[in-house]
Amino acid sequence: MSTETLTEKKNLTVKKQNGIAEVHIHVNKSNSYDLDYYREFNAAIDDIRFDQDIKVAVLMSDMPKFFSAGADVSFLKSADPKFKTQFCLFCNETLDKIARSPQIWIACLEGHTVGGGLEMALACDLRFMGDQAGKIGLPEISLGVLAGTGGTQRLLRQVGHSKALDMNITGETVSPQEAFDINLVDKVYPQEEIRQKTLEYAENIASNATYAASNIKLSIMNGKEMPLNAAIRYEGELQNLLFRSEDAQEGLSSFLEKREPNWSGK
Repeated sequence: MSTETLTEKKNLTVKKQNGIAEVHIHVNKSNSYDLDYYREFNAAIDDIRFDQDIKVAVLMSDMPKFFSAGADVSFLKSADPKFKTQFCLFCNETLDKIARSPQIWIACLEGHTVGGGLEMALACDLRFMGDQAGKIGLPEISLGVLAGTGGTQRLLRQVGHSKALDMNITGETVSPQEAFDINLVDKVYPQEEIRQKTLEYAENIASNATYAASNIKLSIMNGKEMPLNAAIRYEGELQNLLFRSEDAQEGLSSFLEKREPNWSGK
């Protein structure tokens, strides 16, 4: 068992153990955030990306009813338009780091997930939600704006053109089961089990062939932005790297020897 480390900040806490980083959000009762939160979140992502021992990151809330309600409306109302534009840019640049990170990121959604909260979850690789977690959606149109930290684009890629348009122009929020039905979340668990099930999933990934998992993620995340022929060549280059890895040699040997593999993550 590895030693647990804990890094506590004003708006979030990062717990690391056994190859998993838990990022706990605790801004306020609805996790409505401002620039200070995103600066801490950005630093936490950078720290996790550089930590070679971390294979999976789980983003979760310490608040009982909310994952996050998104950006604090009072903060946005009082800010200069140019500042707001730079704030959205910084948020987008921060979230894009998740997609380009070697770690698998999972959003554990135990409460309402709306606006910028959903945009954070959409930036993660996987989204798991409790069946009584509340509503999920992008209601920014009710403020006369759009979901400007990746909401229109990531939702489009997740649920398709017409459903993304419908949810954005109506501000409709949906239930966890409805979110699962439209492929917005990947798993729905009983509310009392959601955190345990998410961490069990993370533990399974962290104990498996993590070097392969990282390259699978990069192949999918980067490849989906490429033409098919270029994406297949990119996939081939990543496979070429894996063929030379210690884990590939171990995986082939353990299969032929009919034993459990001893993964090194290399």
